[in-house]
Amino acid sequence: MANWDVFKELDNLRKEINEALRSEGHIRPLGQSFISPLTPRRFPLVNFSEDEGHLFIEALIPGVDPRDIDLSVLRNTLTISGERKPFVEQEGQIVHRSELGSGKFSRTLELPVDIDPDKIHAQCKDGIMQITLAKAEHAKPKKIAIEIS
Repeated sequence: MANWDVFKELDNLRKEINEALRSEGHIRPLGQSFISPLTPRRFPLVNFSEDEGHLFIEALIPGVDPRDIDLSVLRNTLTISGERKPFVEQEGQIVHRSELGSGKFSRTLELPVDIDPDKIHAQCKDGIMQITLAKAEHAKPKKIAIEIS
């Protein structure tokens, strides 16, 4: 009896569907769009860490003007959204390759604890946005004294 690999079959089906759509012109080749429909990566890429009192997020946003970025917090989620402006071809210029792409993006991160929405700080330098969120007082760890009897 032969083993049936469902994941291999699904991958083959995905490849067939992509090829059929590509032949009809429905899927752009890689490099033509900001976030390729064929890639599982999300934009912006982030590093996410915490200490006892804060959450720290670093978001990689090269080529995006910080004035074109919106940050919003709702309960325990942070949303980073914005737009990378399209490449503008200059008069008389010959473009040999345009892979950076452009377009709108949005990424929502679920935060592991409640935060204080009045204590959020964000700054952008060299294409990296650094966001610091203070944990809500009730979300901070508390040391409990043990009575000895």
